[in-house]
Amino acid sequence: MSEKVEITHIPEPEGVRPGNGYTNVVTGTGRLVTVAGQIALDPEGNLVGEGDPEAQARQVFENLRRCLGSAGVGFDEVVKLTYFVTDVAYLPAIRKVRDEYVDTARPPASSAVQVAALFRPDLLLEIEAFALAP
Repeated sequence: MSEKVEITHIPEPEGVRPGNGYTNVVTGTGRLVTVAGQIALDPEGNLVGEGDPEAQARQVFENLRRCLGSAGVGFDEVVKLTYFVTDVAYLPAIRKVRDEYVDTARPPASSAVQVAALFRPDLLLEIEAFALAP
């Protein structure tokens, strides 16, 4: 019998505004998997989607998928995503791509932070993930 991760999306806490596309509180049991911030570089180190937040988000989520997979988990086990964006106006494009990867009925907890810059001026976003593995 294989181990299973137990992830619980806590009902919205009293007095806290419900999340729009994310869960405020997620708990679980298992081995913690942390994925460093991923950016829109392909395996050869080339930028994907210069100036295009949706294309960059697609590459970032593919990089996250590969990183999570290397630890034996997928997006179903992600409990927290943190978005670093150079312009919050990119969030609708990023969410559109995110919704192809996460269960939108039970989304992970999330934070979005607008930053002045990332380590390269052509990067529009970076996303890190926390997951639980059995």
